[in-house]
Amino acid sequence: MTQKIQMVDLKAQYLEIKPEIDAAIQSVIDRSAFINGQEVKDFAKNLEDYLGAKHVIPCGNGTDAIQIALMALGLEPGDEVITVPFTFVATAEVIALLQLKPVFVDVNPCTFTLDEYQLEKAITPKTKCIIPVHLFGQISNMEAIMEIANKHNLSVVEDNAQAIGADFTFSDGAVKKAGTIGTIGTTSFFPSKNLGCYGDGGAIFTNDDDLATELRMIINHGSRIKYYHPTIGVNSRLDTMQAAVLDIKLKHLDRYCQSRFEAAQYYNEKLATIGELKTPKIASYSSHVFHQYTLLVEGGKRDALLEHLKKHDIPCAVYYPVPLHMQEAYVKTSGYKEGDMPVSESLAARVLSLPMHSELDRKTQDEILSVIYTFFE
Repeated sequence: MTQKIQMVDLKAQYLEIKPEIDAAIQSVIDRSAFINGQEVKDFAKNLEDYLGAKHVIPCGNGTDAIQIALMALGLEPGDEVITVPFTFVATAEVIALLQLKPVFVDVNPCTFTLDEYQLEKAITPKTKCIIPVHLFGQISNMEAIMEIANKHNLSVVEDNAQAIGADFTFSDGAVKKAGTIGTIGTTSFFPSKNLGCYGDGGAIFTNDDDLATELRMIINHGSRIKYYHPTIGVNSRLDTMQAAVLDIKLKHLDRYCQSRFEAAQYYNEKLATIGELKTPKIASYSSHVFHQYTLLVEGGKRDALLEHLKKHDIPCAVYYPVPLHMQEAYVKTSGYKEGDMPVSESLAARVLSLPMHSELDRKTQDEILSVIYTFFE
């Protein structure tokens, strides 16, 4: 191997757009408006246009985005919020932090997103909100979820940290971007995301004017006018430098997503003959932007394959090794136990993610594939 293979190659991505990024950063330094500078407003407007969303409210990170969304909905301690156990902990973490009760619904074994067929039976009189997670780059079945949510008068907060840029196609042919279908959408701009900054960052989307006003106050200490605080808020701002970087990278987002999709298709083609591997499935209603390329390894061989790849300097990862309902922090208070979410538990024992990024070339993929082939010889 000529150079170290990266799980996500942020340096190569930067070098490709270096003149644009350097100029944008220098412009921020020259003006020295490091908080709430013009670049934040410009990025929010450009992201609104890209998504087709009425309001984009930038904030400090993706976890804050979910927390602020729930705060804006006016939920009370003890209210139930339905989400999935097969995701990063932040989704459930903010539910618990706000003294709400996380209620888990298992995921679809093909798409790894919320199983809409199990959703309705989890709804109780205390249920107030659903948080579907658009995992690994494709969208949950939002048409079905919204139908159930509307039937029961529930809010929907889309956790879109991994699927920005993906499209959802409704049964009538209408198309909407991920994060713009529910009551509120949230996303993360963590550096490794398809649209990532050079630090922490996040954003909240909504088409509701009143909610947008509330969200904007909450991110700014509950204030709309300086030193006047009509609501409880937090301090969660996207700083100007990060907004400048994101505004440049937004112009390239569709190309980044297409590159990831093409790399995923190449993996799929080359791994199709290995019976013990199941390549990612794409739902009929969603495009897939492949934030992660995640295989299922059958026959109890996942951990051995992981060690084989690492031994040959191929980066790989398990997202996620322990479902949330089995995490110690949630077992203590929720009453869930092993066996309650069989699909998530099975996935946690079988998933393995390979290198995936917009600069991944075929030569590098062939090196990765050759190491996988040797394991199954």
